[in-house]
Amino acid sequence: LAASLARVKPSATIAVTDKARALKAALRQAHEAGVDYRRAQKAFFAKFDTALDQMLTGPRYLENEQLADVLAGEIRMLEETGFVVHGFAILPNHAHLVLHLPARSRLSFAPALDLLHQRTEQLCRRLVRPKLPPEAPFWQVGWFDYPVADAAELTRILAYVRAQAPRAGLAARFQAWPYFFNAQ
Repeated sequence: LAASLARVKPSATIAVTDKARALKAALRQAHEAGVDYRRAQKAFFAKFDTALDQMLTGPRYLENEQLADVLAGEIRMLEETGFVVHGFAILPNHAHLVLHLPARSRLSFAPALDLLHQRTEQLCRRLVRPKLPPEAPFWQVGWFDYPVADAAELTRILAYVRAQAPRAGLAARFQAWPYFFNAQ
């Protein structure tokens, strides 16, 4: 979500946004230096996701059941466009999606995800309009994508996504957490 890493206590905001910038710089340097980019990418994601999971800053719009339902519905509709939705978890301030776009698809991955961003932003914005200034974006710009190497890695990633609710402090509600889907 927009501002997930940019609100609340100034000291927490500075620390989190500085950390995000430092992580991105380290990832860029690793790529330029020819270091194992995949390993650097995984390390970046783990640290960035930990910062999001702490929910120290930013809005928690997806705690609203209507918004989470809208996003879950749009994610499931991706299957109608040709994506395979392996799993997802919707948390109060961000979401995890595990998607596959088969080679036979006529879609392009990035434009399809941009469309998901646009559609969910329009639908969710109507529900949170009283809480958002008109110029405020609903989603943070961009996303983190990570190519899955094989079936074993897919299993590990889905386990990671499944663990998101308890890791984010929602463990007491985990069994009833409706914003998780695992196709396996």
